[in-house]
Parts: sequence; C-alpha cells; structure tokens
Amino acid sequence: MPKLTYLGHAGFLIEGGGSTLVIDPFLEGNPLASAAPADIHADYVLVTHGHPDHLGDAVPIAKANGAIIIAPFELATYCEGKGAQAHPMHIGGGFDFPFGRVKLTIAHHGSAVPGDRGMEYTGSPCGFVVSMDGKNIYHAGDTGLFLDMKLIGELNKLDAAILPVGDNFTMGVDDAVKAVEFLNPGITIPMHYDTFDVIKADLDDFRRKVEALKKDAVVLKVGESIEV
Repeated sequence: MPKLTYLGHAGFLIEGGGSTLVIDPFLEGNPLASAAPADIHADYVLVTHGHPDHLGDAVPIAKANGAIIIAPFELATYCEGKGAQAHPMHIGGGFDFPFGRVKLTIAHHGSAVPGDRGMEYTGSPCGFVVSMDGKNIYHAGDTGLFLDMKLIGELNKLDAAILPVGDNFTMGVDDAVKAVEFLNPGITIPMHYDTFDVIKADLDDFRRKVEALKKDAVVLKVGESIEV
C-alpha cells in the first residue's frame, strides 16, 4: 500500500513498490517546508516542470542519492547537463520501472528555468500517473482545468488525485472541484497553496465542496502522511 508524505507546496514522497519517489522537491527557500534536501532519501525524483518551485532541489537530491530523475525530455536533458542521472519521457508515454509504472499526462502551464541569460526553456510541463502496489496516484503538476481530465479518470481508476488549488498560477478551488468531478478519484489531496501570499486558499471551502460531491478530500499538513 503506497504511503504519501506531504513536503509542502507541490512536493510529495511516495513510498511503495520497494522504492521511494519524491515529486517536485522544493525545499530550500520554501518558507513552509519542514525538511531539508539532505533529509530526503529517494530512488527516483519526478519533476513536472522547470519552474524553481518545482524543479527545486531535484538535482542535488538526485546526485546525493544516486537517484534517477524522471521528467519530460527537455527537462531531463537539462538535469543531465547538471550532472544528474535521468530517464527522459514525454506526454502520453508510460514506462515500467522496478517500483511500478509512470505515465505522463498533459498539464496546461509553462516550463522554464531562470538563468544568467534569461529563461531557459525546458519543454512541456506534465502531470504523472504513478501506478504501484495495485494503486494509481495522479499528481497533476501545475495546471489549469482541462476537459481531458475526464479521460485520465476513465483510463485510470484513480485511488488518489493530488491537485493544485491556489489559483493565480493554477486552478483555484472551484476549478479543482470540477477536476474532482472529471477525475472521480478515491481521495483528493490539495497542493500548491499558501506558500506565497498570491496563492492563499480556503481549504475548508475546498473540502466542503468536494464532500458535497460525495467524495473524500484529505488536507495534509506539511510532514503528514497517508496510506493510499
């Protein structure tokens, strides 16, 4: 049974299938993070896009642990250029890893890393469907609402969906609730809120609106875990 631990912002540890995965580990510089990059021990590092609050500490964590970064091709290539091991993928593609399967989904957002010469393009952003121990976990990445979420829910019986709710850069509460309708997951876990003033969100409102759909919303505190 996979175990999810919330690291803050969009970061999660997923333990299952004999491996530990970390998704979007933004820890250094994150005012709400309770863990440091050195605290993270992972076999795989999944990165949805190149923005600093998602790529975050992925490269140093991967290098320190001998872990493999899983990301869209352009972003994986960027990470390889920084000395990390990477497994490049792209939208719609899936791959069977020792712990289970990862499939990349679309996400409506951007992807670039700021540098000395401006923004370096890092390809398309993505979401992930992670399948392990007989469970399917969807991490949407940074995205707006899109109708094809219905297909993601139809093609994958989702046991958990992790959705951004902070608005401004991504879906807000009401669009995330509509995403729950489309995806029909067993549980929904909100992410990407409160880290910055511009993405403050009313989590009680989100929970009430999801529960009105007869679905379960689980709001995790930073450092808190749940088994799926």
